[in-house]
Amino acid sequence: MMAYIFAGQGSQFRGMGAEVFGEFPDLVDRADDILGYSIEELCLADPHERLNRTEYTQPAIYVVNALSHMREVRSGSGMADYYAGHSLGEYNALLAAGAFSFEDGLRMVAKRGELMGGVEHRGGMAAIVGLSGTEIFDALSEAGLFDVDLANFNTPSQVVISGSAQDIATAQSVFENLGASYHILSVGGAFHSRFMAPARAAFEDFIEPFHFNTLHTPVVSNRRALPYLNGSVAVDLVDQITAPVRWVESISYMARQGVTEWKEVAPRAVLTPFLRKIIKSETSKQ
Repeated sequence: MMAYIFAGQGSQFRGMGAEVFGEFPDLVDRADDILGYSIEELCLADPHERLNRTEYTQPAIYVVNALSHMREVRSGSGMADYYAGHSLGEYNALLAAGAFSFEDGLRMVAKRGELMGGVEHRGGMAAIVGLSGTEIFDALSEAGLFDVDLANFNTPSQVVISGSAQDIATAQSVFENLGASYHILSVGGAFHSRFMAPARAAFEDFIEPFHFNTLHTPVVSNRRALPYLNGSVAVDLVDQITAPVRWVESISYMARQGVTEWKEVAPRAVLTPFLRKIIKSETSKQ
C-alpha cells in the first residue's frame, strides 16, 4: 500500500515550483485571480520578501504542493491508498482525495494564513529533540510554564512547543539542562496552540458556507490521527488551528494498515526524515 504525505510551513524556499508552474497555466492564472498577486513571482523571485510571512507562505505552499501532486497524477503515479498532510499540508491531502476544488482549497488556505498571521500576541515556537512528549509536558509543569502548549509531535523524540516569545525563550535553559537540543523556530506565531483561538473562531465563520465532497480515498486527520469521517472535514480543519499535529500517531496508523511505500510532496523534503524515525520506532516495537 502507498501513501502520499504533504508538507506544510517550513518547506518553502525562493525558487520553489519552478518545475510545475509552466505545466498548469490555467490553474496558475486562477490562483492569481483569487490571491490578487502573482503566485509564480512570489515563489520564484519573492521580490518583496514576503514568502516567509504566514499569509503568503501558506497559499504558496498549497499551490506548489497541489501542482506537484497533479503532475504525479498526470504521469500515472498519483493514486494512493492513503493521504495525509502536516498542518497546512492537510489541505493538499484533502484536495487530492476530492474534498474540494483547487480554487476552494486556495480560498480557505489564504484566509487561514491571513488569520493566523494576523493574531495579536502571536508568540513563537521551538523544536525540542531528545525527549518524549510526556517528558516535555512534565518539564514545562515543573518550570511553571503553564502557558506553553505541545504543538507538533513530529517524531517520538522531536516535539514542537508553542507559547509567548518570552516563555519560548525561558524554556530553552529548562530543556538544555535536561540534555535536549532546543531550536527556536523562525515562524510567525504560536501555531497549533491556544494562542490561535482568535484565528480559529474567525476561520470557523469563514468556512461555514463551503461544501465538502465525499472523500474517495482516506485522509488521516492531524487532530485525531485517524481517517476523516465524511461530514467532519470542516470541524477538523477548524479545530486543527489550535490542536496539536499528531504526526507520529498518523504515520503509525497508516503503517499498521499496511502502508509500506511513502511519497512526500513538498517544495523540499521535510517529512521524510520524520518518517524514517517513526517507522524505525514502530519496527522496534514489533
